[in-house]
Amino acid sequence: MDLFNKTSILFVCLGNICRSPAAEGILKQKAEQRRISDKLFIDSAGIGSWHVGQLPDSRMRQCGKQNGYDFSSRARQFNKKDFELFDYIIVMDEENYHDVKLRCPDRQLMQKVHYIKEYFNKYKKENIVPDPYYGDMADFQFVINLLEDACEGILNDLLTH
Repeated sequence: MDLFNKTSILFVCLGNICRSPAAEGILKQKAEQRRISDKLFIDSAGIGSWHVGQLPDSRMRQCGKQNGYDFSSRARQFNKKDFELFDYIIVMDEENYHDVKLRCPDRQLMQKVHYIKEYFNKYKKENIVPDPYYGDMADFQFVINLLEDACEGILNDLLTH
């Protein structure tokens, strides 16, 4: 994607109401703080269509607000065209990776797909960002902690390449 020479990043999770919209909101804010938001296009999507058009889960929005974030993007479903539109497609777990791979029209395009764990610094022992949907507020906070760490890693990676 060359949205006027912007690097494009898409976060993907199952329903696009917890993890991926939080990652989108966190990365947007961190990019703004580093004054590089004009160089990035950041979005999120879900594998399933259940929540298309909805705001993120109210618990995720509440937890985000407590951490100084605004999670207000609307859910959309991941589609094959995203492989053409985005430079990086970052998935939260193995299931997301598998589902994205099934939709990939060309094996070469799978080079754009990355596990979010590749960007962890403080949480290197974690393999996924777990879905907090059936958990409590501590689970949502843990997800935000993981995503903050990963988003720092993403920005550091982009700035060094």
